[in-house]
Amino acid sequence: MSSMAPNLTAAAPREYKDILFEVKDNVAWVTINRPKYRNAFREQSLDEMIHAFSSTREDPTIVCAVVTGIGPDAFSAGGDFAAMMKLNRANAHMWNDRMLGLAMTIRGLPIPVIAMVNGWCMGGGHELALWCDLVIASENAVFGQTGAKVGACPTVGATQYLPRIIGERLAREMIFLARTFTAEEAVKVGLINKVVPKDNLLTETLAWCEKMKGHSGQTLRATKKSLNSESDELYASWQQGMELLANIWGSEESIEGMQAFLDKRKPQFMKFREQNKAVMTTYLSDLANDRNQASKE
Repeated sequence: MSSMAPNLTAAAPREYKDILFEVKDNVAWVTINRPKYRNAFREQSLDEMIHAFSSTREDPTIVCAVVTGIGPDAFSAGGDFAAMMKLNRANAHMWNDRMLGLAMTIRGLPIPVIAMVNGWCMGGGHELALWCDLVIASENAVFGQTGAKVGACPTVGATQYLPRIIGERLAREMIFLARTFTAEEAVKVGLINKVVPKDNLLTETLAWCEKMKGHSGQTLRATKKSLNSESDELYASWQQGMELLANIWGSEESIEGMQAFLDKRKPQFMKFREQNKAVMTTYLSDLANDRNQASKE
């Protein structure tokens, strides 16, 4: 277990490969355990998190849940490109449905969920934090939406929640310009709740958990439902966003973006604009010269 998570000894409900899951002192801890990949998640990771979070419903003594990433470098760098580069229009739902499933699982739990963020919190990893009720971060945390830089599309939470959390202008800047926020900046704009020194992150998170232990469980459950009421109406936007994303996965442009990131080079996105211009030029010429009809025999 990372030094950022407590020494937990309770038996897990099943064996996990990509995460660690424990319940200690009435708190459920879900830790992404892929430090080699900056805790980027793949399909198996999403399945395991859904299972772990869902299992907390079976124990009414669990007061709250905490999700974090193992090690000092990253909460989560988002989706694993090795997994996402295998997606296309035919199989995109296999990824998108899992993302939506995890989001709805976290939002639907009758207990508060805390994101304990250390290091990088980017892309889908940042969307994971957005799904949570509270976010506490260490001073070295960095938050961002990098989809525009790598040919992905942050439509599974970011486009829905960011405008409501930090306002339309900053949300568009964060998405269109791939702007990142340090933890200090993030707390100032309301993106997160609190920033603390790295060495105090676990202690402060545990203090939040202890405070909630003294509060009414049925009140926490009811008020979470009430707080989610308005944003639950965004479900249609999630569905639309996943359909938009399904057309992004597997495209030459998205593959170029992710491969460029892996190659540590700048993506060549302009060539796709130029290709589209050539297609448009041909179309407009055909339109202007009456070639947009079947030829006569």
